Formats: sequence, C-alpha cells, structure tokens
Amino acid sequence: MSEQKDPIEELDESILQTDTTQGLTDAEVEVRLEKFGKNELPEVKVNPWLKFLGYFLGPISYLLELACIISGVLQDWLDFGILVTVLIANAVIGFHEEAKAESALDALKNTLALKTRAWRNGKLVEVEAALLVPGDIIAIRLGDIIPADCRLLGIGVTGEVTEGELQIDQSALTGESLPVAKGKGEIAYSSSIVKQGAMLAVVTKTGIHTYIGRAANLISITNEEGHFQKVIKVIGDFLVIITLVMSTIIFLHAMLIVKVSFLEALKQTVIITIAAIPVGLPTVMSVTMAVGANELAKKKVIVKRLTAIEELASVSILCSDKTGTLTMNKLSFDKPYLTNKGNTSTDFVGTGEQYTEDDLLLNSFFSSEPGAQDPIESAIRKAAQTNVKLLRERKEQDHHIPGYKVNNFIPFNPTSKYTEGKVTNLTTGEQFRVIKGAPQVIIKLCGGHQQATDT
Repeated sequence: MSEQKDPIEELDESILQTDTTQGLTDAEVEVRLEKFGKNELPEVKVNPWLKFLGYFLGPISYLLELACIISGVLQDWLDFGILVTVLIANAVIGFHEEAKAESALDALKNTLALKTRAWRNGKLVEVEAALLVPGDIIAIRLGDIIPADCRLLGIGVTGEVTEGELQIDQSALTGESLPVAKGKGEIAYSSSIVKQGAMLAVVTKTGIHTYIGRAANLISITNEEGHFQKVIKVIGDFLVIITLVMSTIIFLHAMLIVKVSFLEALKQTVIITIAAIPVGLPTVMSVTMAVGANELAKKKVIVKRLTAIEELASVSILCSDKTGTLTMNKLSFDKPYLTNKGNTSTDFVGTGEQYTEDDLLLNSFFSSEPGAQDPIESAIRKAAQTNVKLLRERKEQDHHIPGYKVNNFIPFNPTSKYTEGKVTNLTTGEQFRVIKGAPQVIIKLCGGHQQATDT
C-alpha cells in the first residue's frame, strides 16, 4: 500500500509563478482550495451525543450511578427517580450552558477572522486569510500578522522593485527577542508580525502545512489535563474513596453486629452514599465556567478551553504594556494651514500662489499606501478620493492615478516616522518626492525654522 503524499510538500514551483500585478483568478482560487484546503487549522468537532454522555462520567457521577443501580435493585423507586433526575439534570444543564458558550465563541471567531490584502483578478482586495491558497500574491506591511508561509518577492505594493528588507518579529515561533531582517527570496512564516517595511509575497504553504501549523498540530494531539481539572479529579477521587470506606464499614456493621437483613443493610449504605455525594458539584462547575466563557466572549475574548478560565483566575499579577497615547479613537480632518508654492524657511512668499486643499490631499494620496488598513492611511485616501476631482472621476477606484505614476513607496515605520512616494508626472516627465509624516520630522526635512521648533 503506497503512502499518501502531502500535496503541499510536492508543490510545483510553477504554481508560485503568479503575475504580481494580476494575482489569481476566482477560478484558480477555487481549484486550489479544493486541492490544498483552507488556510486554517482543522478543529475536531466532538459528536454532540458523545459530549452529552461525557457528563455521566467522572468519580462523582459514578457514585450517583452506583447509588441509582442499588436503589433499583432494592425497588426503592422514589430514591431511584430522584437520582436519575439529578443525573439527567446535571448533564442537561452542563451541556446546554457549554453549548451556549461555544456558540458565542464561534460567533466571535467569525467576527475576528483574520483578513489580509491579496491581488485577485487584477485588483488589490481584502480577503479572509482562511481563503488564501498557494500562489496567492499578498501585500504585507508594518503591523500585519503574516497569514501564511510566504516567499518575499522584493516588490512594493504597487509593483515597484524595492531593495529594502522587512523587520519581522517571529518570537512566537523561535523565541528570538529581536526582529529578524528578511529580504527578497526569503520565507516569512505564518503568525509572525511585520515590525517594519512593506512588500509583496507569494504564499507557499497554508493551514496545517505551515511552520506553525505543524507545531500546533503536535500540541492539538496531546490531551494533558489542566490544573483545575487535576484539582477537581483529586477532590472527586477523595470523595469516592471516603464514601466507599464509610459505606463498607456501615454495611459490615449492619450485617455482622446489628444483624439486619442484607437488603436493609444495603439500603442504609445507599443513604450514606447519597448523603456523601455533592450532587450539585458537576452542574455548578459546568455552569460557572460556561457563564464565564459567555461573559468573556461579550468582551471579545476567545476561550478555547473552559477550564482555562479558572486557571487564569488564579493569576495574581498580570503584566502588560501599552505603547502610544490615549485618544478618543476618532479621526477627523481640520482646516489646514496652506503655504505658498516655492516657499522656503527664509522666503515665505515663494511664487505668491497658495497651495489648495486639493493639492494637499493629492500629495497626501501620493504618499499613502494603497489598501492599507491603518486608520490614518485609510482616512487620507478616502478624503482624497472624495474631494479631489482627478481621483473622484476615475473609472476604477484603485491605486492608479491619471497622469501620474508612483515609482517607489517607502512605508511608515516608527524610526523614520514618515511615508514617502517617488512620483513621475507622465505629461511632463518630471519626477518628485512626496513625504508625509510627523510634524517635527517634516520640518527638519524642509530645513527647519526656529519658530516651528520653539512651538
């Protein structure tokens, strides 16, 4: 019998030779999805009936079931009915609450599904990361979580060749504390974070075949119990042992010393067994954890294991870091201060002709990254496309600018604090640079001025 081969491992290099300005077509994506599968780690769904029956397992449930069987043998149908009702009620309540929590988590996962920018049908569009396939051309930039293993192409988002490198944080994979520099031809791994730069890349591996996917698969096949589960198991085992010892002593005492009948001794044993069992414990545990998961889901927290809630609750100190400033989380355009064309730090008059708001927005558009999900970049591009006639009247609202060509684009990074576009006027052949960034950086690049520096 021949061994089944991994379709990703035998990937034909020709599959990765996708046109970087066109990307894949919908038909090609559909075929490759069928062949390679979705770009996600498979989740093993437990059969609902098996999950429901699982609530009848465990030390405490075993004691209840034993007492139920003995009550049936003794034909004590009142106790038998009560015990069966308690067992079923525990299972139904626990199953219902956990199912409700899982539904909330599934809805949250769909809401927070990772998205990325990819070239599809000649357009740079936003797609769900789960729908990426080998050969897809994706655009990655500062702050992006890389959605799949991919090979860097050394090409900017708009198709210009770039010699720059990406700074990639892959500490989650390798434990390296500092970002790693990667350039054209190198592999960027899924779940790594881009700390600096922007570039196009071709997807090479997806889903369980990625570097992190193989590691996650090894973890998923293990079934180690959490701390909370171990504690509950210890409590349950202790209760079982104590109950069995007490029941045995009482049964022997009733039979050998008091000299009652076998059935009467068995009945007394059942009473002690039921009294020793905390019948509500399984239900209380299941409901408490399920309600906790449901509340956390409302706050957009994904809980993979319900027992993890109690484990996290035992944390006394949680260290976190917040970089940046506190704002109202709202962006707005104010009335700009517009200078004269041709002015310098020593000559404020220049040509005497003042820049217009359209000039400002068009130049900002030149130095804004196409398709970026950054709120500032998105706001600038939207304002320019709405207000500037040249951009508003385009047939297709893409990255092409009538009469101009952006030859090179340098994305924002926290060190330089600016973005830059190198532009060619296709009518005159004139080439110029447009830079947008933090005020103090732009002032310094323009030669600076004492008044601006002082304020």
